[in-house]
This record gives sequence, structure tokens and C-alpha cells, in this order.
Amino acid sequence: MLIYNHILQFMFIKERHIAKLLRAKGYSLKEIAAKLKVAKSSVSHWVQEVPLSYKAEQRLLTRIKRGQFVAARNKRERTKKIEKEYLERAMNDLSQIDVVGDYAKLLCAVIYWCEGNKNAKWGMNFINSDPHLMKMFLALFRNSFSPKEEKFKLQLHLHSYHDVLGEIDFWSKMVNIENSQFVKPYIKPNTGKRIRDNYHGCLSLRYYDADIARKLLAYGKAFLNKT
Repeated sequence: MLIYNHILQFMFIKERHIAKLLRAKGYSLKEIAAKLKVAKSSVSHWVQEVPLSYKAEQRLLTRIKRGQFVAARNKRERTKKIEKEYLERAMNDLSQIDVVGDYAKLLCAVIYWCEGNKNAKWGMNFINSDPHLMKMFLALFRNSFSPKEEKFKLQLHLHSYHDVLGEIDFWSKMVNIENSQFVKPYIKPNTGKRIRDNYHGCLSLRYYDADIARKLLAYGKAFLNKT
């Protein structure tokens, strides 16, 4: 038993010595614990007073940054997987719902309440930079209120780096409204320091009918009061 205890003590001293040597070379606590197959807490206690050279510090910082990068990448991948699962589940749930009639009108009104102009005097005015939201709102609006297509007027808010005609074509196809119904765009100044990729400006969609605007706002307000 005495010999066995001496062997254990020798192994312990050897592990602690190796841990200190590795730490002096800039190895991280995690790396040392993995090499010696011991607890990270033990390594931390053994090497806490080991001085580090500049070279060792640089190696340690590199490992820490690399570890942080890998951890962040893994976290992003896990998040993307979760978001994909949620999206698939949501699409499956929504595929079983027919957004027509009162449902379409209610959804249209809620979207308008969030993003539209609250002064019904000048009719309906919906402004947004998301092409898909604009397309969805228009589909619901057409389904619910049967508007006259020629009464739509649109204005783009663009930056100086935008291709005006190209953006008008893009939005015209997205919302299925003729180019001729677009008025002169408003061009916002841009410093040139920040150019957003795949940003097609902001679209202002107007429909000059105060009665329809009041109906939209009434549905939105009624829904909010109900909840």
C-alpha cells in the first residue's frame, strides 16, 4: 500500500509539473485538462501562478479567440436549425387556414393599424420597405375591399445610389401595379458610407378613399379593444 501511495503521489506531481510546463507555453486550461485527462478546476489551481511570456500570451489569446469563434458559429447553426423548424411548423399550420372573408379583412386591418396612416381624411396610405409585406397587404386589401386599380398612386423613397427606373420596375412587378401610377420618387441624400444590399427603398402606397380608410382603422381598433 505504501508503494502504491508513493506511485500515486509521483503521478500527481508529474501531472502538476506537466500542467505548468504546458501553461508556460500558452496552453489553455481546457487544452491542458484534455491532455492530462483531469478536471479543468484542478488545472486552474495548479497553474494559477505560472508566469506567461509574450509568446505564450499570444498563443493563449489565439486559442481563446478561436474557441469563441467556434462557439459563436455553433450557436448560430443551432439557432438557424431552430428557426427553420419553427418556420416549417408555422407554414404547415397556416396551410390549413383559408385567409378569406372576415379573416382577410381583419388581418389587412391589423397590418394597416401597425404601418398605415391613422388620418383617414386623405384616404389609405400604407408605407413599408418590405416587398413581401407590401405584396401581402395589397392582396388582402384587394380581397377585402375590391378597390379600383386605377386609383392607386405610389411613390418611392430612394437613396441617391438607387437606379430609379429599375426600382420602379421592381416594385411594379411586386405589387402588380402599372409603372404609370408611380409619381416622382423622393430621393434621400446618402453619404455613400453605408449602402444596404438588396434594399429597394421604401414604398408609399396611396388609395384616395376616406371611407375605406375609416373602415380599415375601425376594424383594427375594434380588434385591439376586443383583446
